[in-house]
Amino acid sequence: MDELVVRTEVYADPETVYEFLLDFPGYAHYSEYLREVRTLAGDGGPGTRYALTFAWWKLTYTARSEVTGVEPPERIDWEITKDIDAGGCWRVTPCGDDDAQTRCGVALEVEFDPGSASSDALDLPRLVSFDWVLEKAVPLIRGEAERVVERAVRDLEGSTRDVDLEVYVDSDRV
Repeated sequence: MDELVVRTEVYADPETVYEFLLDFPGYAHYSEYLREVRTLAGDGGPGTRYALTFAWWKLTYTARSEVTGVEPPERIDWEITKDIDAGGCWRVTPCGDDDAQTRCGVALEVEFDPGSASSDALDLPRLVSFDWVLEKAVPLIRGEAERVVERAVRDLEGSTRDVDLEVYVDSDRV
């Protein structure tokens, strides 16, 4: 499994950050390639299912995801439920200092296996191979994760600032 973790600090209390991150449909505002998130079932807790429509190049794909667990206000676990072995979590960590009520850590953690992706999931243009699509698309994951975290911080704090990101990658593809 390949792994990517994007972590930063946000000037908001952990409960506010957690509630904000439960709004999966709002993620379409933070991503360059995520066009829409539709709730298929549930209220944000375990078992809630979503349809995430991505668009890149000449391709459109709708992934299915499910919230698999929550630990308010510290963790939201999710997984992709078809076409690829992928999942992850949002982790909210209270700070241990005097500013703990107004500052916390937030991390987007993703694990995925590009080799598990199903070529049947995409309607590819003629003469375009699935391997070519994977080779071009997988490196975009890191930039997308960074963009999502930065934009979420902007909305949580209500202003734009330079966000210091700590990025961990365990993959030679990302």
